[in-house]
Amino acid sequence: MAVTRRRLLGLAAGCAVLPWARALTGAPAAVMPACLSKAQSRAFQAWMLRIVNAQMEQGPSPRWQHRDCAGLVRFAVNEALTVHDARWMRANGIGSDGQLPPELELTPAQQVLRNRWVQTGGTVGHYVSAIGLVQNNSRFIGRDVNQAQPGDLLFFDQGDEHHLMVWMGARIAYHTGTVTPNDNGLRTVDVPQLKTWKDTRWQPAVDNPNFAGMFRLAFLT
Repeated sequence: MAVTRRRLLGLAAGCAVLPWARALTGAPAAVMPACLSKAQSRAFQAWMLRIVNAQMEQGPSPRWQHRDCAGLVRFAVNEALTVHDARWMRANGIGSDGQLPPELELTPAQQVLRNRWVQTGGTVGHYVSAIGLVQNNSRFIGRDVNQAQPGDLLFFDQGDEHHLMVWMGARIAYHTGTVTPNDNGLRTVDVPQLKTWKDTRWQPAVDNPNFAGMFRLAFLT
């Protein structure tokens, strides 16, 4: 990976300040609302995986708009940060099986994290692109997938195309776009399978110049 690209994607490691693409904007870092505690972070990660799994098993929720790789992440993050009451469970087709993650119990300061994405240029809103998601809303973890935690993001830079995948543990989930009219674009792949993918541009390997690395949402502890 070129030095300039590594500098572009090598994000701040702290939780109190959002990473910022200074090389692009020259703007100061944006102060972030309160981060989640360790217990809240674990609960968030569990809910995020549960929500992504529901999309894979049942198909995209009608409430999920902008269906692409970054859209999957935005939807799962925002739904993980909401209150998971009976109405939410019905709307998302998730049954109470006795093994649901604990609620996050967000403080008022933490509740503003939902739908708060810092975009290129510094504005804050409901939408952010794949590259904006890792540049301005995540921190760089490394390029060794053994460092990954549930809900971490794999970012691939193919030059004119950027792509996100979600680390699920034994599997990786992503939205690749529709191929046929009946294709919802959702995919999962086992980690060993992706490591040996025939098209080496998509292998999460330290020697793959197209693999920018693993990123973790900045509000997680």
